[in-house]
Amino acid sequence: MLDIILRNGRVVDGTGNPWLFGDVGIKDGHIAAVGRLDMEAHKEIDVQGQVIAPGFIDGHCHSDLMILDHPLSEIKMQQGVTTEVVGNCGLAPAPYVRSAGELLQSYVQPVLGKTKWEWPWETVEQYMDTVARSNPSENIATYVAHGALRISVMGFANRPATSAELAQMKQLLDEGMRAGAIGLSIGLLYAPGSYTSKEEIAELCSILPKYNGLFSTHIRGEGNNLLPSVREVIWIAEKAGVSLHVSHLKAAGKRNWGQVMNALELIEAGRARGMDITCDVYPYNAGSTTLTTVLPPWVLEGGIEGALEVFKDTQLRARIREELGQEQEDWDNLICSTGWDSVYISAVHTEANLALEGKHLAEISEMRGQHPVDCMLDLLLEEQGRISIIFFHMSDEDVKQVIGYEKSLIASDSLTCETGKPHPRLFGTFPRVFARYVREQKVLSLEQAVRKLTSFPVQRFKLGKRGLLVPGYIADVTVFNPDTIQDLATFEEPRQYPEGITHVLVNGKLTLSDKQHTQAREGILIRAQHCCQHHH
Repeated sequence: MLDIILRNGRVVDGTGNPWLFGDVGIKDGHIAAVGRLDMEAHKEIDVQGQVIAPGFIDGHCHSDLMILDHPLSEIKMQQGVTTEVVGNCGLAPAPYVRSAGELLQSYVQPVLGKTKWEWPWETVEQYMDTVARSNPSENIATYVAHGALRISVMGFANRPATSAELAQMKQLLDEGMRAGAIGLSIGLLYAPGSYTSKEEIAELCSILPKYNGLFSTHIRGEGNNLLPSVREVIWIAEKAGVSLHVSHLKAAGKRNWGQVMNALELIEAGRARGMDITCDVYPYNAGSTTLTTVLPPWVLEGGIEGALEVFKDTQLRARIREELGQEQEDWDNLICSTGWDSVYISAVHTEANLALEGKHLAEISEMRGQHPVDCMLDLLLEEQGRISIIFFHMSDEDVKQVIGYEKSLIASDSLTCETGKPHPRLFGTFPRVFARYVREQKVLSLEQAVRKLTSFPVQRFKLGKRGLLVPGYIADVTVFNPDTIQDLATFEEPRQYPEGITHVLVNGKLTLSDKQHTQAREGILIRAQHCCQHHH
């Protein structure tokens, strides 16, 4: 007797092979049988020709703290997501050293948000244990984040690490990998990642090979510096002998549109030399980040607190205005290439400025009768540096190219839901892939799209026996109607659940049933199974 049989579905198994018509039987949290099943189960669900697919994997998101406050993960469950990978872009809540606590908390807040929890962890392992104890509805895996490592050891110091500091960071990384993290993530665009040389990163990455860990990176520049930035991370991966995953590959700023093709060629050339390189992409032409990322890197040397002092200094203000007014050699000036009217405020911190959410900076500076730079710096002062933005800086054609690229997987890069107007990718990414890129534009076949959201990320992030509808595999399953699946979240009204996804199972338990969350909390913390764990 099986636990559940999903009957009469188009079974898209995650391999990329053509769908087959039949049933999927589940027992003890695992796929028991696939095909036309002459068996019985405690519960049978006739899916009436809908697609039965493995549960979707959000391989790049920032739910690190959100998962603690919202363990039901309804935003992701409604999209068919059964597993999230956190700790991306070098941003994570651990390791958390009390002496540098304020620095780390203010650093991650615009992206990860806040939590009602009192940060009861210090190490990556303790953070993982905390998540496991919170009994989430979905599965979670994490990286060790470089930003948290460097802040723990040396704050926001803009200098190379000493050999003692480097040894300390390597030890923290080793601890995290031993606890089951999937690799090291770094945000080279964000201070303190931006203060780190490629040699220092390669040295840090030397810890990864013995754990078969992945090096995942938000590259240094996605605008004018896109190609040198891709070359830099390929150099690091080659020197350290590690697998490389490039996060949210894009070309930012009008003058750089079309450059993603050259970036993909660099990845292909690396692969031709035998390097293991992949990337991910989200299906939107706007990014979402913190407003401080548009500032010249030197401004953030003292962390957010230090930056606020800089904004009060009229001479330093003049320097910022001058630097933002022209192209820069050694950092990406996205304002210059994209313009103030492409920068939308998605979240502020104070009640006083709530009315500004959803407006772009050109408009706000006109309302206030100020130069856009002064307007931005004043706003940052009013909000203590905590402003999240949405940045319209990509071309649809580039996004389409990366989505169609065979070695890209698709992920949301979603930020916290605590913000006023979050980027619609938080609520819409996964259905949008099927509505826009499978059904409307035919960039991907149904089976290719499912592979990019299931078995490929599972292989990439070493998430165990998931991502395929194969007997013996864990029963993370999503059922959807390929003709009606549709994202409804827009930039104006982002908090909308999608249509067309009816059932989701996590570890064999029905978690979404006829679009209703069952309150099941069967998710686990996935610890990477490193080949060397028996040595410890």
